[in-house]
Amino acid sequence: MFEPTVIIAGAALVGLTIVAGALLRAWHGWLALKREELERVKDTHDSDSGSSIGAARIELADLKERIKKLEAIASGVDL
Repeated sequence: MFEPTVIIAGAALVGLTIVAGALLRAWHGWLALKREELERVKDTHDSDSGSSIGAARIELADLKERIKKLEAIASGVDL
């Protein structure tokens, strides 16, 4: 009735379809996970915007102070 080659080819096609469907479903799940992570990070930054600006200013002032010290060391001036 059917030759073994046709049966093997049909089974391989069915198996390939199942694997491709599983990979596609996993891909969609991964994308959904990344979207949730991005929304969570966005919500965190939106709620902490006031405190993060203050922290950034403090860090910027600290960096400016370090630069002044390094410039003074480079020019040979003792602080």
